[in-house]
Amino acid sequence: MLELWGNLAPLILASAALPLQTILTLRLVQSSTSSAFAWVAGMTMVRLMQGFVFGIVFVASEEHSGPDSPRYVLGGLLLVLAALLLLKALREALGAEDEDAPPPRWLTKAGSMSPIAAFGAGAGFRAISVKFLVFTLGAIGAIAEANMGVWVSALMFALFVVLAEIAPLTILALAASASSQSTAVLEGFSAWLQRKKRAVTILLGVVFGTWFLVKALKQLGVL
Repeated sequence: MLELWGNLAPLILASAALPLQTILTLRLVQSSTSSAFAWVAGMTMVRLMQGFVFGIVFVASEEHSGPDSPRYVLGGLLLVLAALLLLKALREALGAEDEDAPPPRWLTKAGSMSPIAAFGAGAGFRAISVKFLVFTLGAIGAIAEANMGVWVSALMFALFVVLAEIAPLTILALAASASSQSTAVLEGFSAWLQRKKRAVTILLGVVFGTWFLVKALKQLGVL
């Protein structure tokens, strides 16, 4: 179990810390709490569906390829994720255009997005995001490697989903309280994140990219 959480913890932290989902959640909360809830629900639904579908694939792969197979699958996924994060940090440091930035029309429409549209946007965002997909696949691979049984594995994945979305869930909890202090905190955090997004992205890319690279090489038996 400790080894499992050693693999899941960096995936949870990196997934929770990526600023894009937080920025859009903050933007939606400022206009409509119900739309913000729908946005997060759409993201969560897709992640749970990915867990179900790819979980079956991983289990089948383990049964046909032997007990050591998930280690190589997980190592490969972590290696891909490390490359994505390090490349992202390099692009940001060089001042390249952010390929993950939401289109301006998303930010504009977020101010008047209905709950149904927000749900679809959240689902679409999670479905097309390569980085979040690799995070999810990495978590599934780590859980499959632990061989804990179907129900415990499902519980572990559900816990991963909740913790990986702790930032938007915390924003929703603050928004639901409807207190003036919560509003001030959300507005201040939103302004800070918009100002520091590039620096945060570079820091996260370097730290977690290096972390995942080391873990990938260990999983693959290189280190």
